[in-house]
Amino acid sequence: MSSTFWLKTFELILALGILVIIHEFGHYSFSRLFGVWVEKFYLFFNPWLTLAKWKPRAKVDSNGNEVKSSWRATEYGLGWLPLGGYCKIAGMIDESMDKEQMKKPAQDYEFRSKPAWQRLLIMVGGVLFNFLLAIVIYTGIVYSYGEMFINYTDITEGMTYCDSAHKIGFVDGDIPLAADGKPFSYYKGDDVQTMLTAKNVTVLRNHRDTLNIAIPDNFIFEANKDAEAKIPFMDIRIPVVVAQTQPRMGAEKAGILPGDRMLKVAADTTPSFDLFTAALLKHKDATVPLVVQRDGKLLTVNAEIDSDGKLGILITEPTKVYKVIVQHYNIFQSIPRGVKMGWDRMVAYVKQLKLIFTPQGAKSLGGFGAIGSIFPDTWNWLDFWNITAFLSVILAVMNILPIPALDGGHVLFLLWEIITGKQPSEKFLEHAQVVGMALLFALLLFANGNDIYRYFFK
Repeated sequence: MSSTFWLKTFELILALGILVIIHEFGHYSFSRLFGVWVEKFYLFFNPWLTLAKWKPRAKVDSNGNEVKSSWRATEYGLGWLPLGGYCKIAGMIDESMDKEQMKKPAQDYEFRSKPAWQRLLIMVGGVLFNFLLAIVIYTGIVYSYGEMFINYTDITEGMTYCDSAHKIGFVDGDIPLAADGKPFSYYKGDDVQTMLTAKNVTVLRNHRDTLNIAIPDNFIFEANKDAEAKIPFMDIRIPVVVAQTQPRMGAEKAGILPGDRMLKVAADTTPSFDLFTAALLKHKDATVPLVVQRDGKLLTVNAEIDSDGKLGILITEPTKVYKVIVQHYNIFQSIPRGVKMGWDRMVAYVKQLKLIFTPQGAKSLGGFGAIGSIFPDTWNWLDFWNITAFLSVILAVMNILPIPALDGGHVLFLLWEIITGKQPSEKFLEHAQVVGMALLFALLLFANGNDIYRYFFK
């Protein structure tokens, strides 16, 4: 297998390890706060095999009795199956299905003996800590790196769009102005998700016409097909400004200089890189006239295009062509910005979540392969932390869903108890846990089966 595969695998496991530890530590922290014993704290699951475990020397009181509420009473371990982790809380029906413990009389240090509001906080602790982790990461990102913005109105050549976007009315060069009436200010990655889930998008075309483009229901799945082929829904349209010419190739021989902007190849107008490369491919192994802008003046030069349709230039990146605004934050500004970024990403994900329960949504579900594929091919700390933060948001949202065996299922039953004053029976909770685990296992198989099908057949 390639080095890229192993790098992505490492990035995925590292990210999952961070997310799982923080999630389970949320349950652990609230359990300790309310005096509930935690018997085991494991990173990753350990069926049949435990890679490592550690039980600290017990703390004893003045009478020589073990103090079970201490952190020393917990067994800490590392499992081999990186599908999650667990925090085994005394007196609770969870994935351990410890029925023998539940047959014994309830003790004051057990989960089942605590007030419903304390049990509720213990159960939401994992979700809360995951969301807080995302906020901490986003805060750290904007504090360390700041944010780089390009106003849409400064992207003079507009955007390029994928095939599915073209089919519903987008044209290369369109500049997005708003989604469902909410205006865009500057180009950022979140805009794509906002556009894909909107009813209509307003664009500026040819720098003069304002148009509304209707977004069909479930259009996001069509865009995802392009994304799987590594074709983004929308990207900045890059003017062809020469950064460097390559030795002994057509551009150098024709006298092209750094800073020149390529406007025309033979009869084809080429305001952007995508049109420029397409025009070159039409004239392989030929010498053609090029119209070049240099220091505000137009020049025409004849240049050789090689058999691969290459002229031999490196182009200037968009951040050096378009006006870029860099926003830096001090620590006090970073915190509210991190909170807003976490909240915005959670809201965007919740809006998309309903699409999972459609036939197209089910087909688009992915497992660990799909998650791993979003990590970069080369190590990049900024990309890693951005992806980890977003995965932390996803984990928080998915875990709070009211499905038995997930935190949200326990929360649902606890809310029922708080509202009605009636606690579900232990037998009911056991059956609900079994059903929930079966559903989750089936979902896990289905999602990873989709990955396998796409890899081998699509």
